[in-house]
Order: sequence, then structure tokens, then C-alpha cells
Amino acid sequence: MRTAEQITDVVTFHGEGPVWSLDWGGLRFVDMLAGGVLTLRDDGEVDRITVGKVAAMVRPRASGGYVVATEDGVALADDVTSAPSRSIRLTDREGERMNEGGAAPDGSLYVGSMAWDGSPDGGRLYRVMPDGGTRVVLDRVSVSNGLGFSPDHTLAYYADSGPGRIDVLDVDGGELRERRPFVTVAEEDGVPDGLVVDTQGTVWVAINGGGQVRRYSPDGELLDVLEVPVPGVTACTLGGPSLTDLFVTTSREGDDTPGAGALYATAVDVPGLPVLPFAG
Repeated sequence: MRTAEQITDVVTFHGEGPVWSLDWGGLRFVDMLAGGVLTLRDDGEVDRITVGKVAAMVRPRASGGYVVATEDGVALADDVTSAPSRSIRLTDREGERMNEGGAAPDGSLYVGSMAWDGSPDGGRLYRVMPDGGTRVVLDRVSVSNGLGFSPDHTLAYYADSGPGRIDVLDVDGGELRERRPFVTVAEEDGVPDGLVVDTQGTVWVAINGGGQVRRYSPDGELLDVLEVPVPGVTACTLGGPSLTDLFVTTSREGDDTPGAGALYATAVDVPGLPVLPFAG
């Protein structure tokens, strides 16, 4: 069992959604409840772009720039160093905010939500098409969280932190179908949060409240556990020059453990997959 190393100061209140992309120079992540998009520089310092009240996740755009999920939708920037210039609203429901998601192999963007108060069935999973069209894919989810795709793009892994479960879905013509349980995390161990899939098709998932990142085989077998020295482990990604650096974000929301809110990392043996961009 390994332990992740702290690689930054405490730089977030609720760090989330790390993503590696050479298009923006390396690692980006969000300070979700402070509306910040953060970039890790080579010297270990962190740059910040503030996009509003909420910055729930960030992904590169195929045309350049980035897309970031906000409180009620997504915002698009044409340059990686600039603030967003336009937005797409996903919800008008009171008490709902965006939370996590990811781009799909077909270039669309999936954005999940939750109720501000965390109430069960208060969230949804939305799909944003490259032309800006939107629709609800899953209704009545609790805390919509990590989303990742298998190396051959035939499967999607999706975490709903409310029931403590990761599901797997078939990808059929760009649609997500046949949702079924993949792994359930015992309540006393924490809840599944952000996740990433590597080139072997194994799933790394942050266990929030449990101070761990767990690695599961495509059959749902627990293969490895990475310990993180703070309980609020929120999300993970694979990056670095060879995509073999596992980066882990953490939160200090409700937690005063030293190092909560910092970024952590460790080297792993199996590389990750290049990030999928949003085609819009």
C-alpha cells in the first residue's frame, strides 16, 4: 500500500476535477465552491482564473480554450488563459448546481449535478452536444460525480456518491445505455467521487471521507489502494509526460486536517488515456 505525496500548499477549499492536457500546459483542476480554475505550474505554484460562484469541472475544447461547468450550466473560453466569454444554461431548478462530468468519445459533454443541500434524487446528468443542444440523460441522481470511458470507448463508468455506487453503462452510438452496478463502496469506508480510467481499462476512484484512491479491474475487483493523508479525497487523474503520474485533489470543507485542500501525487505503472476534448 502506497501513500501519495503532497506537492502543493493548501490551494483550494474544495479541490476537484484534475485534468491533464498539453493544450493548456499540463494539469488543471478546480476550486469548486470558490469558482476557480487552477493551473499547476512547473515550479509548483498555482495560477487561478475565477469564473463565478462555482467551477465544477474543466475540459479542453477541440477548437482551443476550455469549457467549465458552473452553477447552472457550462461556460466556454476561446483561450486557455482567458475567462469564459459565453455560456449555456442547463438548469433553472432552484437549489441545483453542477458538480462533475466529462467529455465523451463523440465530442459531446456530460455534466452532472446535485442539490446544494445534497438531498437524494436532487441531481441529474446532462448532455451538451457540440452544437449547443442539451438534454437530460439521467434524472433523479443524488450527487452526480466521476465519469470516464473505457479504452475502446464501449463502456462508461459513472459514480453517484449518494448511494455510494459506481455504475457501468454501454456506449451505443454516442448514447449511454443499460446502466448497471459496477462497484458499491461500504458507507463506513467513504463515498466514490471523481474517477479516471487507464490504458488497461482499470478504474481509479477517489474515496471521499476515506482518505484513499482505489483501483478496480474491469470486473470490479479491487486491485490497489493508494492512501492519502487527508480524508477529503475528491478526484484523481493520470498525467505527466508519460501519463503515469496519478494526481489527487482534496477538500478542506468541514475538515481541518493539515494538508486538506492541497494537491497530492504518486507515480504508477500503467499510463492513463489522453483526455477527451469537448467538440463544442
